[in-house]
Amino acid sequence: MTWNWQLPDWPQFTYEKESIRAQEKAFLLSAGKAIGCLKGIGESERNQFIVEILSLEGAESSKIEGEVLDRASLQSSIRKHFGIDGDRAKKGEKESRMAKLLCDVYRSFNEPLTNKMVCRWHAELFDGHSKLENVGEYRTHADPMQIVSNRLGSPKVFFEAPPSEKVQEEMDRFIDWFNSTLKTESVLGRAALAHVYFESIHPFEDGNGRIGRALVEKILSQAIGHPALIAVSKVLESKKSEYYKALERCNRTLEVDPWVEFFANAVLTAQNESIQLLEFLIKKARFLTKLSGQINERQETALLRMFAEGPSGFKGGLSAEKYISIAKTSRATATRDLTDLVEKGALTKTGELRHTRYHLNL
Repeated sequence: MTWNWQLPDWPQFTYEKESIRAQEKAFLLSAGKAIGCLKGIGESERNQFIVEILSLEGAESSKIEGEVLDRASLQSSIRKHFGIDGDRAKKGEKESRMAKLLCDVYRSFNEPLTNKMVCRWHAELFDGHSKLENVGEYRTHADPMQIVSNRLGSPKVFFEAPPSEKVQEEMDRFIDWFNSTLKTESVLGRAALAHVYFESIHPFEDGNGRIGRALVEKILSQAIGHPALIAVSKVLESKKSEYYKALERCNRTLEVDPWVEFFANAVLTAQNESIQLLEFLIKKARFLTKLSGQINERQETALLRMFAEGPSGFKGGLSAEKYISIAKTSRATATRDLTDLVEKGALTKTGELRHTRYHLNL
C-alpha cells in the first residue's frame, strides 16, 4: 500500500486555486471588518473577546481528540497569561498547558516557524504531565506511526506516517515550505495544505492534531498581520466525521481539491461565528451603558448572566424561575423586576403564564 509521502511528487500537494477564489476574497474582506470592530471597542470588551475566542479554540481542539477541558479554568489560565484581571477560578493542569500554547501562538504569530517553536508548543502541551517518551521532541520510536481503528475488534490502518528516522528531514522541508509560501500561496489554500502536510508527517507521538490546528491559526494571522481570533476548531469539531473523512481522502494522493474546499468553507464559517460574537459583545457594551443607573443590582446580575450564555442566550429564554434562582429573590420581586426590564426595552417577552420567557432585546 502506497501512502501520500511515498509518492514520487511528495510533498507537492495540488489543487485548483480558482475553486476557492471566492472564499479567499470573502475571508480577507471579513478580516478587515473584524479588525475595524476590534479597534472600535473598549479594552474590557476586547480582552473578553480575545479570552472567549482563544478558550473556544483550545477547548474544541482538545475535544476533537477526546479530551474535555473546563471552560472556566481555561479562561482563567488565559487571563493569567495576558495579565488580565486576576480571577480566582481553579486552574486545572490540562487547561493551564493548553492556555500556554494558545497564548504562545497568539504572541508569536508573525515570527517565522522553526523546529524549536513547534517542539516548544509540544512541550507546552505535555511537559511534566505526560507518559510520552518524547516530550518537546519529535518521535524516535522504531515502531510504525499508524492511525488505527479497532472497531468491533477488527483493526484497520487508516494511515501510516513516515518512519521516525525520516521525521527531522521531513519537518525541515515542511518548515522551509511553510515560511517560503507566506507571500506566494493563497491564505486559505496555504492553511489547508499546511494542515494536511503536517498531519501526514505526524512528527509527534501525540498532540499532532492540536499543533496542526495551531499552525492554521498562525497562517490565518500572518495573512492579515493581526491575530486572527477565529475558532476554526469549533467548526471542525461540529463536522468531525466530515473533517476526518476529508483528511483520510488525502492519505494516498497529493491531489487535494476536496480537502481544500472543505477546509476553506470551515474557516469562513468560523470567521462568521467569530464576527457574530464580536458584534454581540459590542451590543452588550452599548446595552449596559444605556441602562447604567436605571436598573437594580438584581437586574444587573440577571442580565450579565444572560450575556454570559453568548449570542444564543438561554435555550428557550429566561423564565421567572431561573430569574429567581439567579437573583436570589422572591417571585413577587422577580415579577416586578422582569416587568420593569421589559418596559425599559432591555428584555422582550414571549408566551403566557408558566410558558412566559424573556429574551435580551439586542
